[in-house]
Amino acid sequence: MKNIFLIVCLLFISLPSMFSQKYFTREGKVVFTSQAPLEKIEAENEKATSVLDVTSGRMEFAILIKAFQFEKALMQEHFNENYMESSTYPKATFKGQIKQVDAVNWSADGTYEVIVTGDITIHGATKAIEAPATITVKDGDISASSTFELTVADFEIKIPAVVRDNIAKTVEVTVEVNYELLKS
Repeated sequence: MKNIFLIVCLLFISLPSMFSQKYFTREGKVVFTSQAPLEKIEAENEKATSVLDVTSGRMEFAILIKAFQFEKALMQEHFNENYMESSTYPKATFKGQIKQVDAVNWSADGTYEVIVTGDITIHGATKAIEAPATITVKDGDISASSTFELTVADFEIKIPAVVRDNIAKTVEVTVEVNYELLKS
């Protein structure tokens, strides 16, 4: 009798995870733009990793800082060595949740406007954020995009006075991902 009770308990505990559907990408695109009066700085990273659980709305991102590509090699070097200290802080992460996950019909084609909330960690500092996002379901494929702003000072990134006018205090971040079903 104890064994049957134990099996039933284990079944109920594991049931939600058995039916959760997870989607994944290793090729998410993240672009950040710093639009300062003296200079526009833009970098692109097409190696963002993300997992999305469509049952719960949970999502996670991991981005290698050194994978950001700049137009000028010197900008990329300064970004990694002087500002982001990418040897010490090699990645940025986001762990969050789609607020109104029930508003998305994951099995029907459509475009859904949602809000994503969570914690973003950059340069060793974590900040809670909330951002609008667009989720598109088409022929069983799921893509998502979002554009939001981050304040450089919130992540304890020090900008030397000599170049302070070249770097905006807030940067615009654009994220675009195309997910694939994660097969266990």
